[in-house]
Formats: sequence, structure tokens, C-alpha cells
Amino acid sequence: MPLETKPSQRLSTLFLKHPCWKIGPLAAELRYSVPSVRRFLAEIGYLSSFTHNGAWYTLGSIPRFDTDGLWYYSDIGFSCAGSLTNTLVELTTRSAAGLSAEQLGAKLRCRCHSVLVQLCRQGRLSRQKLGSAHVYFARDPEIASLQRQAVEGVQLPAEIVVLILAEFIRSPECSFEQLAQAISRQTAVTIQAAQIERLFEQHGLKKKIPTSQPTP
Repeated sequence: MPLETKPSQRLSTLFLKHPCWKIGPLAAELRYSVPSVRRFLAEIGYLSSFTHNGAWYTLGSIPRFDTDGLWYYSDIGFSCAGSLTNTLVELTTRSAAGLSAEQLGAKLRCRCHSVLVQLCRQGRLSRQKLGSAHVYFARDPEIASLQRQAVEGVQLPAEIVVLILAEFIRSPECSFEQLAQAISRQTAVTIQAAQIERLFEQHGLKKKIPTSQPTP
């Protein structure tokens, strides 16, 4: 009589078929209770999504994270930092010049303004109004000071401004970060996304960056 396969082994096999699962269907496939499945997941190592209210699970060995520590499977997002709040704090703190809610929303493919406001109230982030928008900075005063200097202290030369506007006309769907990367490649001059956003605010230019909405 063959030995019965361990639940953790069966669990790994299911994740080979589908990289992401919700806990209910996973428990139904394994024929164990939800608390038991959570215990099996903890034994082999798992991550829960920062999108969809943390409802999706994947194994810790599956994601291939990008430079921001993010990995997406369809519209399901996972982060090295874990939860949405931790991810927002991590991304903002290590940014060179702070990040706006729009920039963070574009990175995370979800709306996060209300969460950012709450993080500021909790003292986990700081923010400053620049133009018509708020830019979020690290909680640490020294890091935040350097981030503010990067946003406020560097004036873009006229020739760079012309290139930015030309690139925007060619590719209006680009995010501020993508515009900054494009100009940096063209000129070999490092441009921060926050500088471009500040430029748009100063000149009253409107730019809406679409963000993906989670599927039901």
C-alpha cells in the first residue's frame, strides 16, 4: 500500500499548477480545514497579497521580485515588505525624492491615497504639499530632509523641460517615472519622477496616470 502524500507536499503540487490561491478553494482541494491549511502554509513558507485585502496566497519560493520588491500574477500583487501599509512605507522611505499618491498608485496598481493619509496620522510617513499635490516622505527627519531637497532644490534646465514636454506629447500614457527614465536615457542626466511631477504642477499641466483595478 503506497504511503499517503503529506499535506505540505500536496500543497506544493497545487501551487505548481496555479501560482496563487485563495484560502477557501485551497482548503477544499486539500480537504482540510482553513486553520489546518494556514498551518501547512506556514510550515513551507508563504506570502499573502498586498492587493485584494490580502486574500491571495503564494509560496515564498515562487515570486521573482522586481527592483521595487514587487511581483504580480495578473492583477494580484505581492511585496517583499508584506502588507500594503508596509510596502508603502518601504517604497517611500527608500525613494530619492519622496513619492506622490499617484506615483505610488502607479507602482502598486491600486489606489492608496486614504492609506497614505492614515500612515501619516500614525507617524509612519511624513508629507508636504507641493503645488496642488502632496508628496510623501520618510518618517526619519534626516532622510525626509534629503528627499525634500531633491524635490525642491534642483531646477530643471530649459532644454530638459523641452525634452520632457516633447516626450509627454509623444507618449501621454507614460507615468512620471517612465518620463524620467526616458529623459535620463536621452541625456545621461539623472532626472527624478518627483521633479517632473513638480514641473507639471508649476505649469498647471494635468496628467492622469491610469491604475489597474482589481478584478472581482
